[in-house]
Amino acid sequence: TGRKRNSLTPRSTLFPCPSCRRDIDLGERGINGLFRNFTLETIVERYRQAARAAIAIMCDFCKPPPQESTKSCMDCSASYCNECFKIHHPWGTVKAQHEYVGPTTNFRPKILMCPEHEMERVNMYCEICRRPVCHLCKLGGGHANHRVTTMSTAYKTLKEKLSKDIEYLISKESQVKAHITQLDLLLKETECNSERAKQEASQSFEKLYHVLEEKKYAALRAIETSKNIRLEKLQTQVEEYQGLLENNGLVGYAQEVLKETDPSCFVQTAKQLHVRIQKATESLKSFRPAAETTFEDFVVDTAKQEDILGDLSFHSNGLEIPEINEEQCRMYNKALISWECPGKTDSADIYVLEYHKLNKEEESVTWQKTEVCGKSKVLCDLDDDSSYAFRVRGYKGSICSPWSREVIMHTPPAPVFSFLFDDKCGYNSEHLQLNPRRTSVESRAGFPLLLGSERLQVGCYTTLDYIIGDTGIAKGKHFWAFNVEAYSYLVKVGVVPSNKIQKLFHNTHDVTSPRYEQDSGHDSGSEDAFFDSSQPCTLVTLGMKKFFIPATPAAPKDPASRILPLPSSLGICLDCDRGRVGFYDAGRMKCLYECEVDCSGLMYPAFALMGGAAVHLEEAVTAKYREYHDDI
Repeated sequence: TGRKRNSLTPRSTLFPCPSCRRDIDLGERGINGLFRNFTLETIVERYRQAARAAIAIMCDFCKPPPQESTKSCMDCSASYCNECFKIHHPWGTVKAQHEYVGPTTNFRPKILMCPEHEMERVNMYCEICRRPVCHLCKLGGGHANHRVTTMSTAYKTLKEKLSKDIEYLISKESQVKAHITQLDLLLKETECNSERAKQEASQSFEKLYHVLEEKKYAALRAIETSKNIRLEKLQTQVEEYQGLLENNGLVGYAQEVLKETDPSCFVQTAKQLHVRIQKATESLKSFRPAAETTFEDFVVDTAKQEDILGDLSFHSNGLEIPEINEEQCRMYNKALISWECPGKTDSADIYVLEYHKLNKEEESVTWQKTEVCGKSKVLCDLDDDSSYAFRVRGYKGSICSPWSREVIMHTPPAPVFSFLFDDKCGYNSEHLQLNPRRTSVESRAGFPLLLGSERLQVGCYTTLDYIIGDTGIAKGKHFWAFNVEAYSYLVKVGVVPSNKIQKLFHNTHDVTSPRYEQDSGHDSGSEDAFFDSSQPCTLVTLGMKKFFIPATPAAPKDPASRILPLPSSLGICLDCDRGRVGFYDAGRMKCLYECEVDCSGLMYPAFALMGGAAVHLEEAVTAKYREYHDDI
């Protein structure tokens, strides 16, 4: 079954070629865009004729009853007996020149046409692409700059190579037979070794059964012994309390003693009897069963053993333990988990990736499992703002490696928001340069900046070049990430409401230096000046491999403590419902700075650059993400 691509691309179908085993894209023309395999057609037709030998092909022009045909005309696409062929193909006419073959039902012309130029026959062979081409392909098509040769030369060369290869194989017939004999012995040896392995495995499990049976017998015997002791104690206690009943046991004996009239005899017996009566009275006041009825102490905890048995498998036999490569892993709209083997060899046939969400409230851990044929996996069922543990192991047949070291990764704090840089609204094409996909923007310090530096004699400010996202946010919580090039001098990132975009692009005095215009007569502030709330947007400053926490009343007083190393990837989380915006280290999903923001209007991602600087939007993780980057 063909594999359909993304619905946004032109509809096409991929399927493996039965000859070269590579994926072929049929495209819009379908099978009409492929070459006919005449060699295979001839072989199939040869076997069909042999199968039809018992079934005659009748003449298409005989009057009933029709005669058996003796030949078929490829130009007329019909079969004839001898008499009808002479009638319909008389000598001296054009039809007499028709091509005829033996009786057949296959009338497809044996002419190889170019799949790209349907009306042209192939007459050359491209040595680069190793396929037949027509003269139009060579003149102005995809093979214009390729080296080609004539079809007869290619035919001769390839036929010689194929003949030599066949002759070589035929000459090695004895060697092939020896290999077949050796393989037959290996088949028998494999059968014997597998039976021996089955017996050894069965014996190993029998040992486990024996150990479990012994443990089971010992546990049941201990429970039975404890039960008998408890029953005996409780039965004795029952008999003691029955003696306290009237006319029964101790009470009945005491009643009889009270009937004694001889003082000396009464005193002799009553003293000991009174002690027994007092003990019975005290036990009655503080009743307590002589034994517990529960058997909680005899619950067998097999959780660890179950885990061990769950991991029970054959010895790894040198199978390498995979290691999760945290540098190649990504957490964004989806999770990309990548791993590798220390020896750089793909010794495992398949890998099993397990993961679970870290939750302190859950006592037991339930791992989710997925099988992977390669060395990476894209997961799309993870919760936002959560931490997950990942581990992987390799399998080669029934043999498995130990689990890799567990790696903890954090998902983004909110669903990922997708947008591109807007190349229309306020975009300054003289200072900024967008890539064709509008996912990267670069600010180049060219002549305009040098000319603007003349004002350094009378002031020390210059303008920033702003650019915003092409999509706004009206509600909800969203997250997006980007990378800032290490060489960037000054970059500002944040959000801007729609009602202040015009003010943003016309705010020519966006100060990036703490000094003012020459006519102000004094300093406008210092490096520790608080963030100006009158600014049209909420931005933080990046540059020179640093992240600058804005100066606010809650920020540290020491300027050095407000300067952090610039993360390799930055993220912004906008919560319109709470009116908060956070700036994150997107690699660790750690919040570096958070502040309030007015979300009364439509909110847009905003960026500002000055001097040499570049910003690249984080690329979304797709099912083919790792394969694409591996190819690059």
